[in-house]
Amino acid sequence: MKNDICNVRNIGISAHIDAGKTTLTERILFYTKRIHAIHDVKGKDGVGATMDFMEIEKERGITITSAATYTEWLDHKINIIDTPGHVDFTIEVERSLRVLDGAILVLCAVGGVQSQSITVAQQMTRYKVPCIAFVNKCDRSGANPSRVIDQLKEKLGHNAAAMQMPIGLEADFNGVIDLISMKAIYFDGNSGEKVRVEAIPEDLLPEAMHKREHLIDAAAMFSDELTEAALEDNVTEDLLIAAVRKATLTRELIPVFLGSAYKNKGVQPLLDAVTKLLPSPDEVENQALDLDDEEKPVTLLSDPEEPIVAFAFKLEDGRYGQLTYIRVYQGTLKKGDTIVNVRSGKKIKVGRLVRMHANQMEDIESIPAGYIGALFGIDCASGDTFVTPGRSLTMASMFIPDPVISLAVVPKDNKSEINMSKALSRFTKEDPTFKVYSNDETGETIISGMGELHLEVYIERMHREYDTEITTGIPLVAYRETITRRSEFNYIHKKQTGGAGQFARVAGYMEPITGEAFAFESKVRGGAIPTNFLPACEKGFKKCLIKSPRLAFPITGIKIVLNDGQSHAVDSSDMAFQAAARGAFLDGYARANPVIQEPVMKVVVESPTEFQGAVIALLNQRRGMVVGTQDEGHMMVIETQSPLAEMFGFATVLRSATQGKAQFTMEFLAYKSVPRGIAEELAKKAAEEKNKVA
Repeated sequence: MKNDICNVRNIGISAHIDAGKTTLTERILFYTKRIHAIHDVKGKDGVGATMDFMEIEKERGITITSAATYTEWLDHKINIIDTPGHVDFTIEVERSLRVLDGAILVLCAVGGVQSQSITVAQQMTRYKVPCIAFVNKCDRSGANPSRVIDQLKEKLGHNAAAMQMPIGLEADFNGVIDLISMKAIYFDGNSGEKVRVEAIPEDLLPEAMHKREHLIDAAAMFSDELTEAALEDNVTEDLLIAAVRKATLTRELIPVFLGSAYKNKGVQPLLDAVTKLLPSPDEVENQALDLDDEEKPVTLLSDPEEPIVAFAFKLEDGRYGQLTYIRVYQGTLKKGDTIVNVRSGKKIKVGRLVRMHANQMEDIESIPAGYIGALFGIDCASGDTFVTPGRSLTMASMFIPDPVISLAVVPKDNKSEINMSKALSRFTKEDPTFKVYSNDETGETIISGMGELHLEVYIERMHREYDTEITTGIPLVAYRETITRRSEFNYIHKKQTGGAGQFARVAGYMEPITGEAFAFESKVRGGAIPTNFLPACEKGFKKCLIKSPRLAFPITGIKIVLNDGQSHAVDSSDMAFQAAARGAFLDGYARANPVIQEPVMKVVVESPTEFQGAVIALLNQRRGMVVGTQDEGHMMVIETQSPLAEMFGFATVLRSATQGKAQFTMEFLAYKSVPRGIAEELAKKAAEEKNKVA
């Protein structure tokens, strides 16, 4: 790899479902001569897009796992990560944005800013990723880029500025007008590979001049030079690009480009924008935490000569062992180097380094700072940091959302059980949002994930990749319990069995808190409980939160305050105080009016207008609360808040009611108390389960 870091771009392509991310990536690879033929996501040739390399992705026509590739455009080296749109695979977007310097936010010219667009925008904000927007599908009936730009401002709060104007729309979409160079750009040839630049058509010139003024006004806010030039009517292309770039890098402006990836229009100017407007690795400030100096932040330098700091952001279990995707932030990782995994402290010798192109590998000698590559055959976890021996820097970890849906899986025979165990071990390592645990009472293996589709895909992969025959049980919802009022406790634990006994008294109160799962505070005065026993008290209380005494759900949102107690010089011990804390918790919890909480999801349904009544009726049946509806031409967007427990199998029912024309997205919103009738039902079920076990 020739390393001129100013010419490197690490970008991600993120968007709502079906906005055209994978199609756009396919066109980028074609125009940069990385591939020599275009294949479509749901194409009739059965080949499928390059980046959707898994069989299950090709069949379903969706992206499940983020895929990395590398290409070149105008002497710039571009690392691209194509990410999924479904919220079930949100961790793939999360970990990709964690290591990228810039992103392309793809929006549909018809659908505009949709629910998942909002989630992706929040993820970009979390990691401070500068982005440019691409309004795709301008050739579709109902396309309206101006409305999409307005939605970027209203719904996402972005300062969006149009960099282009369409030449025609819908079936008449022929090309774009570049508002910086004030030229019309057309895309000729069978695959739009021939870019033709001409003067702007006379009838569109006044509108183009007006929109350019808007662009100059928006960019002038960030450049005094441009403001002066605008006043003197002497705005040059370079000045305008410099001002837009400056504002894009600080996320104060989002430049918007137009096109239709499927119809091969508008992709080459977008690539030009990636090289001109998005940052190179040395323009992004990345920080690590120094473990030797109380986790003090240290700014990393994108310098290949510095000591190595690299971050493992994704794992894949391939045919030849574990493949670890890494981003090198500082230094140069070479074959034969010895590096240290900061989390485990283990030294690792680098054997094989590769550069990824979807699922194809290209062997390389080194990965310099600013680049993305992959290591082979090393044992690590997602989110680990690798450094030069003698250093102890670690990168901040990724945000990992909690799973919201569970499913019981039962293997059919002994062979399937062994294979299922291998598969689950691999999947939990690769995907931090996929969890597996065993239910001690029922002996069932429970898998948890981000949604029905998430679990469905893993079950399908177990069947295909591991030849595992399994049956699935009814999904279990991650219910929780919490308290709703303050309750006092005063508990004495006494045990005398000859010899040293056990004695401890704890007194205090518990009360509900928001924003935290558990808080513990000691207000004990005068040494009523010796300080060395306080951690044992906290440990005892914490153990009680794992399973509630009533229904065995986890307990959350509780604060425990100790204000008195008593100890014995001989009989008090850690064990005695843990037991006293347990007894006190059970005593106080019963009087704290505990309630069951259930996960409530934000559900957004997109349906043709004629089915609006049927869709709302379906949502009402599922205890859905309609938050808002939006008319978008012949389509209707209905946003509701519905309990997850009621949403199982909704996809099938929705398709039946709308002739397969409606689709929906669902993501976790909050935990809310369940209605009394449901709580009684859950209590009845729990009692039945206990009787079975007994």
